[in-house]
This record gives sequence, structure tokens and C-alpha cells, in this order.
Amino acid sequence: MGSDALAPHFDRVVLIFNPDRAGMGTRIASLEQELLAALPDLTVETLPTAFAGHARDLARSAATTGSPLLISISGDGGYNEVVNGVMDASSTRAVCTVLPAGNANDHFRSMPLRQLTEAIREGSVRRMDLLRITLTGERGQRVQYAHSYIGFGLTPLMAIGIEKGGKGKILELLSVTRTLSSLKPFELERADGATAQFDSLVLANISRMAKYGTVSEKNNPNDGQFEVVTLPHSGRWRIALMTLRAVTLGLGRQPSVSSYAFTTRNPIPCQIDGEVVHVPANTHVLVESAKHALTTI
Repeated sequence: MGSDALAPHFDRVVLIFNPDRAGMGTRIASLEQELLAALPDLTVETLPTAFAGHARDLARSAATTGSPLLISISGDGGYNEVVNGVMDASSTRAVCTVLPAGNANDHFRSMPLRQLTEAIREGSVRRMDLLRITLTGERGQRVQYAHSYIGFGLTPLMAIGIEKGGKGKILELLSVTRTLSSLKPFELERADGATAQFDSLVLANISRMAKYGTVSEKNNPNDGQFEVVTLPHSGRWRIALMTLRAVTLGLGRQPSVSSYAFTTRNPIPCQIDGEVVHVPANTHVLVESAKHALTTI
């Protein structure tokens, strides 16, 4: 199939990346050369970010014109910004994908293994679900999308601990150990007024997460459902056993839902893909499956 077949799918490729990441300049130059050599009729644009959140602005602007393929060279957090930028555009024909360049690349690991230029040449796009979280409280309403997971309790605390403790497997292990020792339960109120205490709550659109291993047997991010992985408040040994099972046997089949809602009784850290958000007490949280919301390759 020649490059003429690209016209109905992409009018250009847009690379969005953090130029301050080590080795990124060389990688972008190599990727640009690879794309131009394999697909000489395709225009390649490079959009470096200048500050946190900039990738969202760049993606939003690029998504409003033509039919771009937006490639985020990043970890889960950077790709989250690009996805939300595309979702900000009221009407778009943009297609998204990610190439790994970060500490957390859970979404990339969940994707089918394909050679990038081959996927572009074939132009075979697919629709995938996103998680849409709506936070409603005294400060108003905030809506954000996640491509992979939304975690409360243990997951974001691990992310904060790792960020403070430093990257690298030994430092990360020490950080996670410290996090477990300081973990406090959080309390939620359901719509019927019942309350429950949890150590961890994960709403997952993918089957694997770096800090949990295999959280579900299911890996179908386009069925309008997501998995709910809960750990009610218990002793530290229960958390350790859950983590061990996740990284060895997997946690098995988890409940699937299209929406999940509750109200926070106390402040809770929340991780939306790679971004940690602090959710105040008395915030109504609604997580829904946005079915087929994102076009990807």
C-alpha cells in the first residue's frame, strides 16, 4: 500500500514531547528521520512542551485543524495531557498514540505491539474507551479523562512516595515500603447513604498497572465497561498479600461497571493516569466510561 492511502486518515504527524528529558533531542531527530524515510509524503511537525500542562494546550490546538496523528513521546502523565487536549476540542478528526518515554508506561504496555510506520501506512484506526471523572464540590466542577486508570488511596500515595524518594528500582522499593507503613484508610459514602472504609480503590481501563501487576483478566478497553479493584481497610499483611498476588498470579476477574459514584468523607489523594490530584472532603466523585471516545492506532 503506497503513501497515497494515508490521505483519508492523516494529513500530518505531530510529535509532542518534553525537550528537557534526557536524550529526547536525539530521539526526536531519529524518529523524525525514520518517519520521513518510510513515509516521504507525510508532513512531520515537532511540538516541544515548555511547562507542565503545555502538552494539553498543544494537543488541543493541533486537534482543531485537519486530521492529525498526535504522537505523545512520554509516560502515562504526558499522554494523559495529550488525550485531554484532544477531548477539549469540540469537534476533531485527530488520532492519538503514545511512544514510551517516562517512568510509568502502563498504557503503552497494554497496546498491541505494532511497528509505528507500518501502523501509520496502513491507517487502521480503532476506537477506545476513556474514563471520565467528574469532581463536584465547593470549588465547582472539574472534568478530566483518563486513558488507563484512576486510583484512590494506595496508588497515588505510592506515586507521591516515589517522586519524593527518587527513581530507580531500589529507591522505588524503599519508597513503596515507606508508603505502606504510613497508609491511612479513607472513607466513602455511596448514593444510598452507606459508608465504607478502603485502603485502595482502583478503576481500571487496562489489565496491567506497574505498581499492581495484573489487576484483571480482562483487557478490552472498548466495551463501555471498566474494572473496579477494591481493598477494604484491613491490616498491612492484606495489602502485602494483594500486591504479591498481583505481581505473580494476578488478581483475577474483577467487577465491571459503566459508572461508579461516591462522596468523599475526608481528603483523598487521587491518581489520574500519571497525575496526582488531591480531592477535598465532601466532594462528589463520578467516574463513567466514555465509550469509544478516543481514536487511536
